[in-house]
Amino acid sequence: MDRYVVIGNPVAHSLSPRIHALFAQQLGDSLEYGTLLAPRDGFARSARAFFDAGGRGANVTLPFKVEALELASKSSDRARLAGAANFLASRSGSIEADNTDGAGLVADLVRNLRVDVAASRVLVIGAGGAARGVIAPLLAERPARLVIANRDVDKARGLASRFGPLGPVEAAPLDAIPRDRFDIVVNATSASVHGESLRLPEHVLSAKGLAYDMAYGDSANAFLAHARAGGMRASDGLGMLVEQAAESFELWRGKRPDTSPVLAHLRTRTA
Repeated sequence: MDRYVVIGNPVAHSLSPRIHALFAQQLGDSLEYGTLLAPRDGFARSARAFFDAGGRGANVTLPFKVEALELASKSSDRARLAGAANFLASRSGSIEADNTDGAGLVADLVRNLRVDVAASRVLVIGAGGAARGVIAPLLAERPARLVIANRDVDKARGLASRFGPLGPVEAAPLDAIPRDRFDIVVNATSASVHGESLRLPEHVLSAKGLAYDMAYGDSANAFLAHARAGGMRASDGLGMLVEQAAESFELWRGKRPDTSPVLAHLRTRTA
């Protein structure tokens, strides 16, 4: 049976095994999908051991997305542009990398949440591997403005420079976000996963805007509650998780799952 895993630290909370089991059931596929906890300083060793033992593919979550790209001998254009990967596949004796995060986020925003990214003002909080994977796909939707805010503003500036040719992107310190009312605010930091608070300045909040945490479930509650208190509509990243998983499944198996029933099932189970 073909074996797949999601690699991360932490990773026990991941819904990816359940999602891929539902995809496989829907499409009549037989596969095994589990979790793999890698030491913070041992991602490459853990991933190589999995593939050497016959593993077919892996999704990669925090904090290893940059390392995942470095591990691969081949990579897609979108993974190289992001400088990070959340998808690995063993093909013909080599490890190939891709990044399905951005496609998953845009699909969730546009198809599931009915948000028009075009001509919108977008704020992405964070400048790590998660942010890297979504900036280019967001810019491809032609927003009016995209601001990357980060505590270490030099990292944000580095990403703004990297993605600058693709659209109107700029950087800002987290404590000096431009005085604008953003239509979409994306929390791409690991704060929610680690139980840390992330407060937004009042001027960032818009009564008509959407606050989106790339974390999901209880982890995202504090950030989303803060956004709702400011008048924003809010969503966690469960839809993004399901949509990027569907993209991964198709890349591995050549079949595209229907995400709607899977997302509805998970929403009911996690409500």
